[in-house]
Amino acid sequence: MTHVYEPNEVTHHSADRPVAVSAVNRGSAVSWGAVFAGAVAAASLALILLILGAGLGLTTVSPWEHHGLSAGTVGIAAIAWLTFTQIVASGMGGYLSGRLRTKWVDVHTDEVYFRDTAHGLLSWSVALLVSAVLLTATVGSIIGGSAKVVGSVAGGAAVATAGAATGMASGQGSSMGYFVHSLFRTSAPAAGNTATPDPLTSTASVQHKDVTPSQLAEVTGIFANSISTGALPQEDVQYVAQLISQTTGMSQQDAQARVQATYDKAQAKLKVAKVKAQQAADAARKASSYLSLWTFISLLIGAFVASLCATFGGRQRDL
Repeated sequence: MTHVYEPNEVTHHSADRPVAVSAVNRGSAVSWGAVFAGAVAAASLALILLILGAGLGLTTVSPWEHHGLSAGTVGIAAIAWLTFTQIVASGMGGYLSGRLRTKWVDVHTDEVYFRDTAHGLLSWSVALLVSAVLLTATVGSIIGGSAKVVGSVAGGAAVATAGAATGMASGQGSSMGYFVHSLFRTSAPAAGNTATPDPLTSTASVQHKDVTPSQLAEVTGIFANSISTGALPQEDVQYVAQLISQTTGMSQQDAQARVQATYDKAQAKLKVAKVKAQQAADAARKASSYLSLWTFISLLIGAFVASLCATFGGRQRDL
């Protein structure tokens, strides 16, 4: 009678006939239940640690000057905490996936080590996917809210500088109003007025009672247009100087000199504001780049730790 061999059988030949012996470990080499258990534990622990890190980070930020940590220190602390979170959460998930896996019988030691490592890596991968798919909104709101608070405290001056540059270039900022009002000042305050009023709100120190709001708006538009183009046309200089001469009694030549000097001051202030805004934007770009790079590194560290801890869990499982 002919014996039909199964695909998973090995044969040992004796003197009389071949003997079929069933191969061990017919099942899958991956214990998916252990992998998913470790992944769920890793994702949950990572979420808890992120919440804790967000709370600790907010306690180190203060809107008051010389209080709390600087933006650079907060960034370094955030990177360190993210790395710590990956190590702890990934290590826990990898250990559980190795400890809870099915015990393999008659498997070589090197193969057991490889399978345990693979279980840890799979657990880390599933946890990362679960976090990306299911926890994006939660984690994003936590990190985003913390980042907004830190950014508003650390970058408030930069935002104000950028806003000042935009408003000044468009002619809507208080700085432009200051320069326009200063054009119509006289050399001395009004008679009997010993105080020094605000040049933006008072007419006593600027002495331009005959200047109408429409004229002020026109001069503001001229300055705003010239600042945006980078040059003040000579006809605009003469026209504005004529208005100043009629209002203050200055000569046309002196009025033109005042217009040019005031324009140069406005240009210089705008350049300083633009430089500060560009520096703030460049700092934000570098911070975002560093955060992405360190997030990548911390994730790689988490993958390594998960794989390593899975081998520890697997060894203790097989004791």
